[in-house]
Parts: sequence; C-alpha cells; structure tokens
Amino acid sequence: MTGLLVVTAVPAEADAVRAGLTDPTVTVTPIGVGPAVAGAATARLLALAEAAGRPYRAVVSAGVAGGFTGRAEVGDTVLGTASIAADLGAESPDGFIPVDELGMPSALLGAGSRVPADPGLLAALRAALPTATAGPVLTVSTVTGTTASTDELRRRHPEAVAEAMEGYGVAVAAAQAGVPFAELRTISNPIGPRDRDAWRLREALAALTAAAPALR
Repeated sequence: MTGLLVVTAVPAEADAVRAGLTDPTVTVTPIGVGPAVAGAATARLLALAEAAGRPYRAVVSAGVAGGFTGRAEVGDTVLGTASIAADLGAESPDGFIPVDELGMPSALLGAGSRVPADPGLLAALRAALPTATAGPVLTVSTVTGTTASTDELRRRHPEAVAEAMEGYGVAVAAAQAGVPFAELRTISNPIGPRDRDAWRLREALAALTAAAPALR
C-alpha cells in the first residue's frame, strides 16, 4: 500500500499543497474542475494504483472554497465532516427535492447525495489542525452567486460551512473503491452575490500551504 492521495481541481492548488508537505509519500494531483471530472479522474487514479499492487491508503479532496459567512471566513481552513451533492435532485413547485427523496433505488445512487468523511482520517486531520472549522461541505456544479440561492442553501443545509465543486465526486469514487476519504478546504471568498473583488485567492492558497503538513 502506498501513501495518501491528495487531489485538487487546478494546478495552483496542487502547487500550494506541495509547498507545505512534509511527508514525501503523499501524492498530489490536479484533476480538473467539477464533480464529474473529479469523480472520473479519482476513480482512474485509484484503479491504476490498485492494479499496480500499490493502492492508496486514503484520498483527500483539497483546495479553495467559498465559505458561508458566520461559519467560515476568508482565510479559514475547513474540514468536511461530509461532502454533499447540493444540486443533485429535482426542482418542484414546492422547492428542491434531493435525489435521496425521489424514490430511486439506493443501489443506483451509489453513496446517495451525502458521503461522510472517514472517521479515522477526519480525526487525524482535526488533531493536526485544531483551529480548523469542521462541518459539511457542499459540492455544486454552479458556483453560488446570488442572495436568493445563498439563502436557499443555508435553509436546506443549516450546518454546511462551505461550498466547492469536486468533493462529492471524489468521495463517491473513494467509496466505490473502499478507500477512506476526507475533504480539506481553505476559504477564498464568502458565498453570496458574485464579487470577484472580494476573492482572496492568494490568502486561501497560503492557508492551504500552511495546512498541508497535516496531510500525511
């Protein structure tokens, strides 16, 4: 068995993680943006490692994210207690219906719309990052950019601390492979009306580098 696999969306995130790593056995790979490519790419990496007789012991989805104001502020580090597919489901006159409530056989859903982090892996990360905020991280295919959609997400997911675009895809790939999974994010912007001037990518990437020694 080989070391930890850390997947990020883009090369800048991967570079930030590598800059802070202290464990040379950790593999860091950028895999693309969005849950579909993240799931497919992670599944391929896990399958190739297993076929080579060197399976990864765990996988972490890492990178920057938007934070819910009052729960995770810009520059904070977040540990996902679960990764939730926040926009997987159906619209209705009465509001959004999560895929879990649509009456589909659970076997077809894989892990459902919520994948909890591996307890042991999460506990190790929390011990290494005691000031990190822990809570569910939402996975979305479209970044939230209005007050109305932000309020709706807060209503549907009152415990969520952040949103990103890959965690759920990585989590499902890990679950299918039987590999422990966790999500680590640093906050680059508040979730709300889209305002690029409010984004602090440099600070979030620096926070990612500072958190990287926990990945071991």
